Amino acid sequence: MSLRISGFLTLLFMLGIAASSQFYTDGFEQPLILVVAALLAGYVALNIGANDAGNNIGPLVGSAVISLAGAMLLAAVFEMAGALLAGDEVISTIKQGIVDRQLLGDSQAIIKVMLSAMLASALWLHVATLSRMPVSTTHTVVGGVLGAGIAVGGTLVINWKLLGAITVSWLVSPLLGSLIAAFLLYLIKRTITYQTDMSRAAEKVVPLLVAMMAWSFTSYLLVKGLKASWRVDLTTALLCGLSVGTGVFLISKPTIKQRTALLPNTKSAVNRHFNLPLLLAASLLSFAHGSNDVANAIGPLIAVKEAFGQTAELNAPGLATWLLLIGAIGIPLGLVLFGKRLITTLASEITELDQVRAFCIVTSVTITVLLASQLGIPVSSTHTAVGAIFGIGFLREILKTRYAVSLEMIRRHKKDQNEAEIEAFIARFDASSFREKGLLLKQISQSEAAMAISNKDRKDLDKLYRRELVTRSTFRRIIVAWFITLPVTGLLASLFYWLMDSLWM
Repeated sequence: MSLRISGFLTLLFMLGIAASSQFYTDGFEQPLILVVAALLAGYVALNIGANDAGNNIGPLVGSAVISLAGAMLLAAVFEMAGALLAGDEVISTIKQGIVDRQLLGDSQAIIKVMLSAMLASALWLHVATLSRMPVSTTHTVVGGVLGAGIAVGGTLVINWKLLGAITVSWLVSPLLGSLIAAFLLYLIKRTITYQTDMSRAAEKVVPLLVAMMAWSFTSYLLVKGLKASWRVDLTTALLCGLSVGTGVFLISKPTIKQRTALLPNTKSAVNRHFNLPLLLAASLLSFAHGSNDVANAIGPLIAVKEAFGQTAELNAPGLATWLLLIGAIGIPLGLVLFGKRLITTLASEITELDQVRAFCIVTSVTITVLLASQLGIPVSSTHTAVGAIFGIGFLREILKTRYAVSLEMIRRHKKDQNEAEIEAFIARFDASSFREKGLLLKQISQSEAAMAISNKDRKDLDKLYRRELVTRSTFRRIIVAWFITLPVTGLLASLFYWLMDSLWM
């Protein structure tokens, strides 16, 4: 979409917020403040859509399951559905306890804190999107509220326990996501793509994988996506997920059996089994994202509204719906208009993806969230998804390097044979099952030629054959962005608060 059209639609969205605000400002002492806050919330929502909403569809685009335009349309529909159907219980960041509201002072101070936080958050997300850096919108908004809160009441207003939990989540989210995604990929390689008869292996294993995906996604949706309308504990969610997963297994098993009989014995054919599950997964993840992250867009706006008081006029019918619509429309609109940069980064600029790798990434997000919920650790879905992509890439590097070193060991072991015989042996090695490869390598490693290789030689071989399948510049850029998100938004918000406080009439 051209920049001119994107700008026009953005302006139309903002004008729509300003024009519609006249129906909801009766009873406010300072109606202009609510209009400004609503416009800032719309700006935040657009940037959340541009920076964060594409995390769920990036792997699908990278694996060519769906086109970029189709993926953005799919995600936009489910983002809006999640925000409208399951995002009605919006809790502002200040209510979550990152700062003590009682220590912020009067309503005017609270309003300035929220306005400063929204402006800082939107600007940082805007810069991060332009720089192709996927960052956590929750951390961004929390940083804004925290910085502006400190400008009012100093460090006494900080809830250090919650801040510590957020810091832990920064570390836990990408690590858990990367480990789980890498484990799933290695499991699939061991059980399917490393087998000589991949079709038969896929017939046995893929229904189990799809069932596991259905279990984790159902549980995830109950824990994260539907918590506003149906609150369940984790045990209940897992049991419901198990029931759905069992049903999916019984339905998918005969279908996959029929498909494997028609598909060739190739990795490409194995990948095709995951197309439909990935489309469903992206839809559910987008729904859950919309239901949760709409709070990041309009939470501070609700805090501004509530700072004016709790009279009946301020809670008139339609006001809550209007506030929700700002986020429910703004997030998918931001995704469609400005999400291409981040989707492209996740799809192809970190590491190469296919359907199996994409399956591991999206499934790791749900499993990580469920595991973290059990441990009582808040996690960032952005950090988890991006960490999963890194985990997939680094595992590929390790496996490719090990394979290259294995070939070198074979060549040294067969050095007395001619090149044709060596290549024929390597071809048989490649065609062997994982178990047969292990036995061959064990025999070779016990030979005199292999035993003559020192540990230093092995390390040198690792370095020589190491292939960088993760783009290091992108990796470093994203890690730096994660580190500076909270302090940067905190500093910006505090500066905006001081400026606003000095100019406030």
